[in-house]
Amino acid sequence: MVSRADVLAFLEAKLAYEIDVVAAAEAQADGTAVVVDTRRQSSWDQGHVAGALHLPKDALDAPLGWLPGDRILIVYGWGPGCNGAAHTAQRLLLEGFDVRDMIGGYEYWVRNGLAVGRGSQVTHRAPDPLVTHVETHQLSAD
Repeated sequence: MVSRADVLAFLEAKLAYEIDVVAAAEAQADGTAVVVDTRRQSSWDQGHVAGALHLPKDALDAPLGWLPGDRILIVYGWGPGCNGAAHTAQRLLLEGFDVRDMIGGYEYWVRNGLAVGRGSQVTHRAPDPLVTHVETHQLSAD
């Protein structure tokens, strides 16, 4: 049986390591963090977190000195069912970077209506009311 202390330690570590998409957007906006997309090139080309750096798995063997060492690196993959960001995070942590994993990944970034880059364009989709941090109000016909 797992003790309460073990579960609490696990949850504290999880909360220290993971960041949700809203907090990630805020950290990116205030300059304390840089968002890093860990998906393959074809996924990046379809759309990515606006302002993110691209570090696909096949580039992890190259030198990583081009990444900013003075800010938190927030890594993400496709969504909750993808662990590609965890592999990248492991490598970055071993290299001495301060890393967080963005829970929900790109899927929840988009579903929250946050800025998406594709080529030179930045767009926002309407937030999904099931997951959004934004208050949505329906207009009544009264």
